[in-house]
Amino acid sequence: MRPTLDPREVELSAVRAQGPGGQNVNRVASAVHLRFDIRRSSLPDGIKARLLALAEHDQRVTQEGVVVIKAQSSRSRERNTVEALARLQALIDEAAHVRAARRPTRPTRASQLRRLDGKTRRADLKASRGKPGW
Repeated sequence: MRPTLDPREVELSAVRAQGPGGQNVNRVASAVHLRFDIRRSSLPDGIKARLLALAEHDQRVTQEGVVVIKAQSSRSRERNTVEALARLQALIDEAAHVRAARRPTRPTRASQLRRLDGKTRRADLKASRGKPGW
């Protein structure tokens, strides 16, 4: 089941975009800042915990537990809003995906014997390269 966002939990604000764009970039606030407070959201607790754990290595999540996304690739504020919401949804979808626990396995007896046999053959080959009588 894909968790959905409640639009009331997302705070959007228009800011001026950075980078090239000529006169338009200085006059129009077309970039969008999205802020999403993980702790106050209506997401399930497991997803909240995984999102908060991202704060250690993902710069989009602050230490206070707020996701901050800036979208400025388009000249249109509406398209930047859609892009920011899509990126937030992708982040939540990634946190919702629970990986199966890895169960460690042991190598088979035959594979162990093949490995040891290969090591023995290689050692014999190297030993035969020396001068006789050494």
